[in-house]
Amino acid sequence: MSLIPLASRRDHMDTRTKLDPFRNALLAAVSAGREFPPPQPLDISPWLAMSLLQKSVRRGRCDLALKAAATLYRDAPDRLWRRLGGIAFEDVGLANLQAVGLTTAALTGKRFRRDLGGDWNVASVVVQRLTQSRKSRACDDLFMALEAMPSLAADRHTLSAETNPRLRLTALTTPSLHTRALSILFLLGTDRPGWRLPVRRGEVALAFDLLDELGTAPTTLAICREGYRKTQEAMPPLLALLALENGLRDETTNDRMPEEAMIGPVPGWALDMFTREGKMALTRLLVTDAGIAEFARSMVPKQKQVGFLGQALFRVEGGLLARRLGGDLSDRLQSQLLYETLGVEPQAAVQALDLIQQDLPLLNRIRQTVIGGQRDG
Repeated sequence: MSLIPLASRRDHMDTRTKLDPFRNALLAAVSAGREFPPPQPLDISPWLAMSLLQKSVRRGRCDLALKAAATLYRDAPDRLWRRLGGIAFEDVGLANLQAVGLTTAALTGKRFRRDLGGDWNVASVVVQRLTQSRKSRACDDLFMALEAMPSLAADRHTLSAETNPRLRLTALTTPSLHTRALSILFLLGTDRPGWRLPVRRGEVALAFDLLDELGTAPTTLAICREGYRKTQEAMPPLLALLALENGLRDETTNDRMPEEAMIGPVPGWALDMFTREGKMALTRLLVTDAGIAEFARSMVPKQKQVGFLGQALFRVEGGLLARRLGGDLSDRLQSQLLYETLGVEPQAAVQALDLIQQDLPLLNRIRQTVIGGQRDG
């Protein structure tokens, strides 16, 4: 006898039904008679490949995104699909729910992808669709605000100790988007690796039932429910919540990109603090007389200085988008990310971002020595 509650099984079947149009769209895209580019993997680590994939999608660099995907397809296929799912919700999100649905459909399973023509053909379609799409990082901007904004410290502490019924009532009645989002995540459960919110056991079904009660459209809710089931990340429920706000403009803009420098086989912007090479470069930058290094040493506790450099770098390099789709809410969330979540006062954050922008040429030279040293070794 199945141990899955009847209501949960019904939710699962309903979700599968609502995702069928996206599975059919994926089948049509794979079967459209196109020629799929052969995999061209790079000689880089899976962690660097994941970084390159995500940032290439953000920047609309399909050539690099496909090479990064090919590297993961060869070396770490499970990471390829999990990362594509994360990218869809984190970097495309509200700007193109159809592309998010298509990507979520691709996560159905290996047998499903085999029936469509195989993992690489499906991955090629998804990578190209995400890369060419309009983009919004509103979900991740909101999540980082929930984790780090000083003004939310009291809410983080109080809500983490609330009962499920109280969290539901708070989400239904509060006028604050951030309080509502925190209530939903604590109801979902925050005992997840990498999350910086207070740890609380939750009930996933209750969180998505609440999003349904708040009025999230059924198809959007199905995409986000399945996306969470596959990725276990915060972005899917936050996308379901933000879909109620919307207010996006029609036109897109390109973020201003710093001058690109190739570091071995990859652009410098792929070497962020979550790659071994990128973290090593930031560690070396910290002991120079660069303006951002002096700022970090004077303003940030020693044990947090490398992380601070990495967060500042993300704001001026790693998190930049081509074809960004903004709106009043999205713009406010982006401003909060830039100036209210860096761990220093907003005025100091402005200075820090200016300094690291100025020091990018030095950082790229350090990155070059890191990559060159590893190759020599």
